[in-house]
Amino acid sequence: MNDLKLFGLPARQGRWLFLPLGIVAMLCLGTVYSWSIFRKPLTEALQKQGMTIGATETLLPFATLLVVFAILMPIASRYIERYGASKVTAVGGTIVGLGYFLSSFANSIPLLIITYGAIAGAGIGVVYGVPIAVTAKWFPDRKGLAVGLTVVGFGLSPLITAPLAKILIDTYGISNTFRIFGVSFTAILLAIATQLRFPPADWQPSSQFIASPSSSKPDNLLSSPSFFALWSCYAIGTLAGLMAIGIANNVGKEIIELDTNLSTTSVSIFAIFNGIGRPIFGWLTDRIKPKMAAIVSYTMILIASIVMLNTGKGQIVNYFFAFSLLWLSLGGWLAIAPTATLSMFNPANYTKNYGIVFTAYGAGALAGTLVAGSAKDIFGSYTNAFIPTAILSILGILIATFALKPDAKNVNVQTTNS
Repeated sequence: MNDLKLFGLPARQGRWLFLPLGIVAMLCLGTVYSWSIFRKPLTEALQKQGMTIGATETLLPFATLLVVFAILMPIASRYIERYGASKVTAVGGTIVGLGYFLSSFANSIPLLIITYGAIAGAGIGVVYGVPIAVTAKWFPDRKGLAVGLTVVGFGLSPLITAPLAKILIDTYGISNTFRIFGVSFTAILLAIATQLRFPPADWQPSSQFIASPSSSKPDNLLSSPSFFALWSCYAIGTLAGLMAIGIANNVGKEIIELDTNLSTTSVSIFAIFNGIGRPIFGWLTDRIKPKMAAIVSYTMILIASIVMLNTGKGQIVNYFFAFSLLWLSLGGWLAIAPTATLSMFNPANYTKNYGIVFTAYGAGALAGTLVAGSAKDIFGSYTNAFIPTAILSILGILIATFALKPDAKNVNVQTTNS
């Protein structure tokens, strides 16, 4: 199969073109990370109708999307190889666009929970695993780096979609912005769907590549103590990061008292850190193993939490430093978790296994939303939300140190330089 062609190139070179395709798909899906830009105009629109909206309520569509996304991801992952990457992406992309489009007609939080949270979230859950599975199959020799580069688009999305959303909202209104995004995402994802596919079963990147034997790794994920350690670590890491994403714009305005433009710009800046966290931690996980990469991430969360507990009005440097670390750590977990799943468990079952591990993302999203919303509603400030993130980061370090390890001795992958 060494003469296989991709995009008119030998497969060993052509496979790299799957990365930009995956990045663009993830840019569309990652618009969810720009939710903090939508919150204020949505709240103002609903308040004009006489509704009283609390902080927790404005986070519910966002949290619902992430939970549905996390639930659908493992279900959809079971069908990616059965029906093919192209068909699954096309179906999911259509659902994503439909969810955004229908959100333009929602005139209450419950309706937004259904259209944006449930429908758009379902579409994201269907599509998200496809580019990851495709690149993981085409890059068995560089799985951490390839997966990290693929998901970089999800993290970088607010760099583009946050200012774009603000411009569209200011120009056309919140409803038309949802419609524009819905139509655009459907068209882009359908176009990408036509190009995605898996390599033949016997394809290898080079004749010198030696695959790790899968027999030394556990097949039954749920019977493995390492699974529960990885799941817990993933949930803790995403809780802090997703909480930061949901409240970044509001913290900038309410605690630091930034003006609207700088607060919006901050979200785009944080997106850069979220995006680069994926390839950095993908590369790091390949070299120092998931346990040490997790400890590095939790140390960043702990530092950021302590800084924010001591940050108030006008302390812009503290705000940017802490939230950059939180967004960077979240990006890191979107590379640590899939790479750990590949290295710790049978890679032949990767799509199914990572789908199960990914449910931790949904648990982290729900918990992070409740922590942030409750802190605001009960104490009147988001500052107290950083007390539980500090405590949980310490717990994460302990779990990673003593429990995050393969159940069986793994044989390392050997490659030649390319």
